[in-house]
Amino acid sequence: MHNTMSGFTAAVLTAFAVYALAWYGGAVQGNFALLLMLATGVTGLYWLAEKFWFWPQRKRAAQRLLDEHKARLAALEKQGFGQSLDDVEPARQQLLRQPWWLDWTAGLFPVILAVFVLRSFLFEPFKIPSGSMIPTLHVGDLILVNKFHYGVRLPVFHHKLLANQQPQRGDVMVFRFPPQPSLDYIKRVVAVPGDQVSYLNKRLSINGELVPRSAEPDFFDPDTLRHSRQYTETLQGRHFGILNDDDRPAFIAGATDFAYRDLCSYTIEGVSCTVPSGHFFVLGDNRDNSLDSRFWGFVPEANIVGKAFFVWMNFGDLSRIGRFE
Repeated sequence: MHNTMSGFTAAVLTAFAVYALAWYGGAVQGNFALLLMLATGVTGLYWLAEKFWFWPQRKRAAQRLLDEHKARLAALEKQGFGQSLDDVEPARQQLLRQPWWLDWTAGLFPVILAVFVLRSFLFEPFKIPSGSMIPTLHVGDLILVNKFHYGVRLPVFHHKLLANQQPQRGDVMVFRFPPQPSLDYIKRVVAVPGDQVSYLNKRLSINGELVPRSAEPDFFDPDTLRHSRQYTETLQGRHFGILNDDDRPAFIAGATDFAYRDLCSYTIEGVSCTVPSGHFFVLGDNRDNSLDSRFWGFVPEANIVGKAFFVWMNFGDLSRIGRFE
């Protein structure tokens, strides 16, 4: 039994390792949520087997060894010989010791379960890979996303279990990219279902009213060595920075054929849309350097991952740590 379980566990751990290496090497499109769910399930089965089968077996074997040794001691005492129980203790501890294949599975289950619950239902960490949300979020920011703010969803399957708040204009939201749901994107919600949203001549309007903005000193990006026009935009009582690039035209080039595109009108000045029910219109704060709803359409409610709210680390700039709009 021991050899069978040892070999089986080695095969399972090898499969996990091969998948992780293939993902890291780019040979497969990884799915960390699925990997974590499988790891939780597998280690959970080992934990149950350890608790209700393997551990009781080892205890019984150790007790048998102790009982047999006590019987021998009693027989020796009758013959006038003395011996200590300590002589059998190393063998007893060896019988009780958890084998490696349980130590690496059942032993890790509580930690993996805690990570699974925290990541799936409470808070999930993300790393900002691009500059589309500058100046709010910078490349290399490590952020936390509130997974229950918009409702509790099943991991991997994304089915909503419990409803909570709806996305509001101004929220910084993480969602599964509609054209490729295996990818997570982060943008700012600027329009909710039923809104008439326009981005014309680089000015945002909601339901026919220009969103207020005020000019700020130009923003210098040390990564690109470029200056951009910077403004503070006010949307539904929230103030946040946005950037515009004078060298980029207002025309939206390269818009795809997305669902409900018939609700959008593209002109040389930009785009105007009516947001359909159950969908949201999102923009990057770095307006001229962001692929967002202007190009690939609306975000379905089913694609929502959570609300981003906190930078917990940036190894290149510790001053980045803190909450953001």
